[in-house]
Amino acid sequence: MTTGAGPKGGVRTLRALRRGLADPWVRLGLSDMLATCVGIAAWGLVTGVAMVKTGLSVELAILMSLLVYAGSAQLAVLPLMAAGAPLWVVWLTATCVNLRFVIFSSMWRGYFAHLPRRQRLWMGYFSGDVIFVAFMKRFPRAEPVPEQVPYFWGAAAANWLAWQVPSIIGILAANAIPLSWGLGFAGVLALLGILLSMLRDRASWLATGVACTAAIATFALPLKLNILVAIAAAVAAGLGAEAAERALRRAPRSEGAA
Repeated sequence: MTTGAGPKGGVRTLRALRRGLADPWVRLGLSDMLATCVGIAAWGLVTGVAMVKTGLSVELAILMSLLVYAGSAQLAVLPLMAAGAPLWVVWLTATCVNLRFVIFSSMWRGYFAHLPRRQRLWMGYFSGDVIFVAFMKRFPRAEPVPEQVPYFWGAAAANWLAWQVPSIIGILAANAIPLSWGLGFAGVLALLGILLSMLRDRASWLATGVACTAAIATFALPLKLNILVAIAAAVAAGLGAEAAERALRRAPRSEGAA
């Protein structure tokens, strides 16, 4: 019985990688992500260091990095875990931080609904904010075309490597990296750079402003609950703004029909 392990499996993997890199849309996805890879790498390094500094073991931190693969959720729950917050607060915070992926998934549906469920599950794991923005710029119309899947995997590969490699380096070298290096500030700058690249419309600007205001106004709440309040306020503001914009776009049509 032949398995994928051993030299033959390695050769097949290399051949698959070569075929993938030979696809121009895979290469385009890779190149579109290069501009953000530096910021993602800095963010991943900071998160890796933060996980160990918070008290997680190296093994558990690596497992969290590989399985969770959600930097904003990881950074949001780490202070709660360090403060001994109840498990329901940790889970609720992580869920609220990742609510945006429900919106992303509804928009991905127009492109990938025809694919097998197993492939869509893998794409769900590898998807991310920056990939979503780059993809929507390349394919603004929500209809499936053959170029979309290779483009997605090219962008996803670049994003995954840019996150996981520095994150694991940060985990392994956390005890050798002093806090005086100011990596936390570098991580904030990286996040700001990624955030600003994603602010493309009034709804996203409004949600960002509301989140900042809510986080500052509720800063005194215990267990970092101001983060949870800011996320909930931002999601509500963003969804409300998008609903209002859709209603305004439909209004002239209704008046014209009348």
